[in-house]
Amino acid sequence: MAVRKRKSRKKKGSGTVGTVLVAFLLALAAAAAGAWIVLAPFGPSEETFVQVTPGSSTTRIGQQLEAAGIVRSRYGFDAVRLWKHGILRAGAYRFDHPASAAEVYARIARGDVYTISVTIPEGASLFEIAAKLEQAGLAARKDFMAAAQQTSLVADLDPKATSLEGYLFPDTYHLAPKSTPEQICATMVHRFRAVAAQMGLKDNVHDVVTLASLVERETAVDDERPLVASVFENRLAKAMPLMTDPAVIYGLQLEGRWRGTIYQSDLTRDSAYNTYLRKGLPPGPIANPGAKSLRAAMQPAKTDYLYFVAAGANPQGHSLFSRTLEEQNQNVAGYRQAVKKAGGR
Repeated sequence: MAVRKRKSRKKKGSGTVGTVLVAFLLALAAAAAGAWIVLAPFGPSEETFVQVTPGSSTTRIGQQLEAAGIVRSRYGFDAVRLWKHGILRAGAYRFDHPASAAEVYARIARGDVYTISVTIPEGASLFEIAAKLEQAGLAARKDFMAAAQQTSLVADLDPKATSLEGYLFPDTYHLAPKSTPEQICATMVHRFRAVAAQMGLKDNVHDVVTLASLVERETAVDDERPLVASVFENRLAKAMPLMTDPAVIYGLQLEGRWRGTIYQSDLTRDSAYNTYLRKGLPPGPIANPGAKSLRAAMQPAKTDYLYFVAAGANPQGHSLFSRTLEEQNQNVAGYRQAVKKAGGR
């Protein structure tokens, strides 16, 4: 009796199901890997800076970030870019802890740049600004002083300017760590221009800023600024020397002769900034005035004062104004008594 062999029958569709399952698992693994690349924290535990220059492509930024150890993969960063469709902003970025590629991307997209804040007080001179910038780690003192001699930034405002003194507006600035001294100067001059335009300062800028700088160095009391400006204006009108110590001190600083205290010999030494010996305004600004002193120089008070004892020298904290030399001598005597009573010399 013959025995028939049964033919095995394969279940239809079993191969297709297996292929789909494998593809699904591979896709799942790829998605998990992609999520890990994009979402898992990665990066430095120490401070690391990345400078994104204007016009950089996403590919270039991704390469920078990968090379600096900020992101795990440039391709993951590119994937976030395709997902978010944002605009990446130039600037200096500081990273000091592990973060996901998505978080890194978000920071650059919103322009979360790292800056160093430095506050330039009203009345600061070039010498003082240079010292502050050096202390903040932004610029070497000598490099900033050299940059501040480039008067092309203010040539249209003040053709007589010999430096940027007077035009580096006092304010709080948020500067990129790698800002050059020239860029810092340009930023401060730009701020001056904005304030000057707002105030309507466009005529006789050299003299206005020079006068404002004298006012700024003589008093920090807002209400006194127009009064101090009026004293200088009245003395100029009468061809009287201004006799202001801050101008003499500035001249000594320019010559490297300032000894920290003003001496009688300094007042008798001839200098373009010696306002005891020379009539008129000094050759240029002696500091960088703020808006209130600029306003006072533009609109001095209407007075007949010719003398004053400066607020900074008066222990009582305000300036003493007088119309005559006799009144001035009385004020000086009162000032000396106040100093003695306060325990000074």
